[in-house]
Amino acid sequence: MSNAAIKLLIAASGTGGHVFPGIAVAQKLSGYQIEWLGVPDRLESKLVPKEYPLHLIRVGGFQGKPGIGTLKTIGGLIKGTFQVRKLLKQGHFDAVFSTGGYISAPAILAAYSLGLPVFLHESNAIPGKVTRWLSPFCTKVAVGFVETAKYLPRAKTIYLGTPCRQQFLTPQPLDLPIPDTSPLVVVVGGSQGAVALNQMIRECVSTWLDAGATIVHIVGGANASTDTISHPQYIVLPFCENMAGLFQRADLAISRAGAATLNELMITRTPSILIPYPYAAEDHQYYNANVLAAAHGALLFRQETLTAQFLAGEVLTLLQNPQRLKMMASNTSSLGVINSADLLADLIGESVKARSIPPQVDRPASGTKS
Repeated sequence: MSNAAIKLLIAASGTGGHVFPGIAVAQKLSGYQIEWLGVPDRLESKLVPKEYPLHLIRVGGFQGKPGIGTLKTIGGLIKGTFQVRKLLKQGHFDAVFSTGGYISAPAILAAYSLGLPVFLHESNAIPGKVTRWLSPFCTKVAVGFVETAKYLPRAKTIYLGTPCRQQFLTPQPLDLPIPDTSPLVVVVGGSQGAVALNQMIRECVSTWLDAGATIVHIVGGANASTDTISHPQYIVLPFCENMAGLFQRADLAISRAGAATLNELMITRTPSILIPYPYAAEDHQYYNANVLAAAHGALLFRQETLTAQFLAGEVLTLLQNPQRLKMMASNTSSLGVINSADLLADLIGESVKARSIPPQVDRPASGTKS
C-alpha cells in the first residue's frame, strides 16, 4: 500500500497544544491524503484550510457537576459521532489520528465503530477525561511524558514525546533589539489566566533591569497595562510569532506549564521557572511542570504562594549562576524527543499498511502430498 493510497483524518482542535502537534505530524506524512476534523471558530479554522480540507462539527466537553449541561454535551457527542462516522464511510478513510481534547471523542468512537485504526496522542502528564475514557478503543496511544502511561493501564501506550513545529528544530533569526551581552528573560503567560502572572512580573522588572537583563514579556492581547514601564531592555509584546527564536536565545523562561510550551522549552534547551495556571482542569499544568522540576530542568512554584519579591530574587540568583543554567538546560533537553513527529508518522503508516497486507496461507511444499 503506497503512501498516496492512504487517506487519513486528523482530529485536532482548539488550542495550539492540540493543533500544532497535529500539523507537525501531517507535515511528515508525505504523499498521504489528509483531511482535518475541527470545531467552528477555533485555531484550526485559521491554520488548517491553507493546507488541508477542513470538516467542522460542534462538540463540547464535560465541565463541572452533572446537570442539564451534561445532557446537552452527551447529545452533541452522539450527534457528532454519527457525523464523523458518515464522513469516514463516504470519504473512504483508512485511519484516524487525534491529539486529544473534545474533538477526539466522536473521532475515536466513529473510527472504532467502523473497525478503522485510530491513533491518539496525549501530550499532558495527566491524561484528560476523553483520553482516560476512550484510550482502550485506540489502536495505539502515544504519550508525551513517560509518566503518562501509568494513568492508562488499559490502553496500548507508547512513549514518543510530543511533536514540535519545524521552526523549533532549526535556528531562527530574532529581529529584536537585544544586546549580545545581556541575559535574556522571556516571560510567556499562555492563553489563559495570565493577568496575575503579568502583574507579578511587572513588580519584578526593575530589579532585573538593574542587573543588566533584557526582558521580553508576552502579555496577551487583554493585558496591555503591563507596558507602563518604559525601558529599552523591557520589550512588551501582545503576541509573538517567533517563539522559537525567543526560546533559542533565552537564558531563562518564566512560563505557565501547558504541555506544548513545555515541549518547546525542552526542544530548545531553555531553563525555566514554571508557574502553573492554578485553575487548569484537574491541575494538569502542575503535573506537567513537575516532570521538568523533578529532572532539575526547571523551578516550580505555585502561584498562590509565590510573591514578586521571592520571584525577583530567584531569577537574579539563576542569572548570576551560568553553570546552574547550563545544567538546567542539559536536564531539560534530555526530556525532549526531537524526532517525535517522525516517530508518530512512522507508527501510523506502518500500522495502516500492515492491515492492508493479506494473511499468508501455509501451502505444502512442492512434490509433497497434503
